[in-house]
Amino acid sequence: MTTTRRTRSDSARQVADLLRRQVLTEETLPCEEELTAEFAATRNTVREALALLRDDGLITRQPGVGTVVVGHKYPHGLNRLAGLAEVLREQGAVTNEVRTAGPVPAPAVVARRLGLPERSEVIYLERLRRVDGVPFSLDLTYLPLDVGTPLLDCDLAGRDVFALIEETSGQRLGYADIDVEALNADAETAAVLDVPAGAALLRWERLTHFASGRPVDLEYIRLRGDRLTMRARLDRS
Repeated sequence: MTTTRRTRSDSARQVADLLRRQVLTEETLPCEEELTAEFAATRNTVREALALLRDDGLITRQPGVGTVVVGHKYPHGLNRLAGLAEVLREQGAVTNEVRTAGPVPAPAVVARRLGLPERSEVIYLERLRRVDGVPFSLDLTYLPLDVGTPLLDCDLAGRDVFALIEETSGQRLGYADIDVEALNADAETAAVLDVPAGAALLRWERLTHFASGRPVDLEYIRLRGDRLTMRARLDRS
């Protein structure tokens, strides 16, 4: 076996990755002495690993208490089609600030994705979503007129769009195609989400269909990378 010589920073990154699971579930982390024993690492390596987590805004040091978790992340599964409030109902209260809601001419790419004629009108929704009052995501949504117009009379500030679509249309949503990529926050998005410019975000492009196969909800979502962890069970079949 060939092994590349590892630096202390390599080992610190490894320890930080192993600790991240605990950060998601614990209020405090073990003391440095316990961590050095658990990971068979030097104290300097453990301190560097903790510094990585601190730089990510996940932990802080409190005199007399130790290492305290301050940047809780919310788990979001990728193996079920669900709205944000459904996913996080046990994690915190989800509220929506409706920034824009109304008909607009469909950009060509939107018309194509939704299977609409060119120059059709669609309903456009832009919402800032918060979890327990903290900005979480910026959602840009396009819907066909017949699906989106009834939503304008609904409680868009307090309800998930998915649930409202099913209630107003009388049809079930069936599946979604989703692309996920990482990007850095531009200055405007950073200000809206209350993160530094250049902060890590996850961008979702999700096209949701009725059970019949008709595409009815095209979303472009920017989520704070420091507040979200993605989870799924993947079967090898």
